[in-house]
Amino acid sequence: MSAHVFGPEQFQAATHVSRETLDRLRLYAEILLRWQSRLNLVAESTVPELWHRHFFDSAQLVDLAPAEARRWADLGSGAGFPGLVIAILKEGNAGFEMHLTERIARKAEFLCEVIRETKAPAEVHFGRIEAFKPLEAEVVTARACAPLARLLEYYQRHSVPAGLALFAKGRNVVEELTHAEADWTLDAELIPSRTGGGGQILRVRSAQRRPNG
Repeated sequence: MSAHVFGPEQFQAATHVSRETLDRLRLYAEILLRWQSRLNLVAESTVPELWHRHFFDSAQLVDLAPAEARRWADLGSGAGFPGLVIAILKEGNAGFEMHLTERIARKAEFLCEVIRETKAPAEVHFGRIEAFKPLEAEVVTARACAPLARLLEYYQRHSVPAGLALFAKGRNVVEELTHAEADWTLDAELIPSRTGGGGQILRVRSAQRRPNG
């Protein structure tokens, strides 16, 4: 299906979310569009594809992590993708909490407004990722946040020992992996994105810096 005709109804059909969850996501989308002209939260060219390019692209990560994982951290959340979408999808899971990190004040304000309005089980941490105390997440996510080598450092810092990372990456991910593996020993796999366009999701089960790294 073309991304241009992928709206809320198509999202619901693809993810099987409840009507209540879809309504929360609709509200999120409305708030994002209100803020977009002031803050440029997403690339303007992707606004017509919001539900496919951003919401569905984020939602696909849920099935790639253990269902029992309750503490997640999203690095460099920006407009809330993927972390805030995942938090809304997981709202009914007892004990679930999403920790969103954002260093730009206005974007942090936007995230806080969406959380207030949608009642998403999420918390915003304002500041630089490397400055936060370890978030001890079972799942760490990131999308368009930083080069892989730096993401691995953040993952190692903010994950529990057996924690998982899910990094949304583009066409150059193999090159990034080759570069990162010079300094890191990884247990990782690449999964093609369900939204197409050459996107890949890097699922990392462990990352250990090499002695010379």
